[in-house]
Amino acid sequence: MLTLVPEAIETYAAQHTTPLPPLLDELVATTRSSMGEAAGMLSGQVEGTLLQALVAAAGARRVLEIGTFTGFSALMMAAALPDDGELITCDLDPKAIALARSFFARSPDGRKITLVEGPALETMKTLRGPFDVVFIDADKERYIAYYEAALPLLAPRGLIAVDNVLWSGRVLDPKEKSDQAIVAFNEHVQRDPRVANVLLSVRDGVMLVRKV
Repeated sequence: MLTLVPEAIETYAAQHTTPLPPLLDELVATTRSSMGEAAGMLSGQVEGTLLQALVAAAGARRVLEIGTFTGFSALMMAAALPDDGELITCDLDPKAIALARSFFARSPDGRKITLVEGPALETMKTLRGPFDVVFIDADKERYIAYYEAALPLLAPRGLIAVDNVLWSGRVLDPKEKSDQAIVAFNEHVQRDPRVANVLLSVRDGVMLVRKV
């Protein structure tokens, strides 16, 4: 798992974070065994629990997720929703989607989740807000587009969480297209007078954004 802090500190943080339920532990193990290097995209115990806490603290009833991968973060957030809560998640990868759906079917929180297969920006055009929490964790070159599409769907007191905003530290010396995209996104949010934001150094960097 990618981390920007010393491994011993990451381990200590995990040891002092609520453990994952068995099904989520199994999902992590299955993702690592079946998805190869892509398994690094898992948000993991600490970030997943942070997302769950944000959903709970917001009293969220509706959550939108851009980038399902194998469903770990969706299940973590769905667990904090009320029984009649709703989480809509979007992805394109058939292999990841199939794995996510298999675990959604086994979870009591899976019935709260609707997984939409297809380009997220097209899906977002069909959705009606408000969403209390939006989590963006998909292709980095479209982060600004996802953010701009999410803002009109966000509840007045809602929260946008965006993953990978430190991008393995490459934001300090961007070279590749994805590096430059993350730098551009961070600057875009920082200059946006519509919002207040904080960048946390959790795992690969999480940006939290709220309307002002």
